[in-house]
Amino acid sequence: MARRSVLSPLGYDLSPITEDQRERATRAMTPEQVRVTQNSGTEAPFCGGLLDQKRSGVYGCLVCGLPLFSDESKFDSGTGWPSFHSPCDPSHVKRISDGSHGMERVEIQCARCEAHLGHVFPDGPPPSGERHCLNSASLRFVPAGEDGLPSAAPTGFRRAFFAAGCFWGVEHRFQQIPGVLDAASGYQGGMVESPTYQQVGSGTTGHAESVEVIYDPARVTFRALLDHFFDNHDASERDRQGPDSGTQYRSAVFYMSQDERLETLSKIAELEDLGAFGGRPIVTQVVPAQSLWIAEEDHQNYHEKHGGTCGV
Repeated sequence: MARRSVLSPLGYDLSPITEDQRERATRAMTPEQVRVTQNSGTEAPFCGGLLDQKRSGVYGCLVCGLPLFSDESKFDSGTGWPSFHSPCDPSHVKRISDGSHGMERVEIQCARCEAHLGHVFPDGPPPSGERHCLNSASLRFVPAGEDGLPSAAPTGFRRAFFAAGCFWGVEHRFQQIPGVLDAASGYQGGMVESPTYQQVGSGTTGHAESVEVIYDPARVTFRALLDHFFDNHDASERDRQGPDSGTQYRSAVFYMSQDERLETLSKIAELEDLGAFGGRPIVTQVVPAQSLWIAEEDHQNYHEKHGGTCGV
């Protein structure tokens, strides 16, 4: 079975916390905080202590300290709960289906410790159009300039995600770039958790064969990775690359921030103005990153193990 990657693009460790760590954290909480974070409770509207917080700073997970939202994305939704249009890093927030209370909703949890945060709704302001409706009881606010989230110290490395056909060749080519620390083949953008190669290959899970690129932003930029991405596959081919066909072989950039999204769209517009790919429209999907499930070991470093390469 596939495993989920555990390093966020901002360099935070998303490895699950231990039960001992969870127990120590919950011992320091109030009964209300335990009810909300550990039992998917909801605090009463207009009662949370962070609803009217207007200072600059970061809202982190109360349980494990992972940074979740910043003051820059906070807005007054009028609902009675702290609301944000975008997380500081999409991979820090996990989305799961919630069918409780006779309705279908999307619950959001901390991606590292799975503490209940609240729900996300499609009625927020730009740029995401989403409203992340959170419980104050799930959050720890750290004012700007204060170091209050030491348990989530970043490594300084970042992640980027690209799908461009068979992941064997995509992984191999990204590994050759100076400043890229590693690249790994995986499955992204689908509906099934921990999918297998056979499931993805059936075309029924919605996943693309994607590659996680871990890089040092001091040595190589996201724009340089984008240049390499578009130079090394035919972005005008829909759901195929060469002899490989199917939605799992689609071209896609799974962006981790609005800056990455805008930079990707700018690159696409530039290429289309230049008449790249014979003037054919570029069909690359530019979509928010979801969990990337690392593929089975047989698919990692495939060309290094077996020789050969995948041409453009």
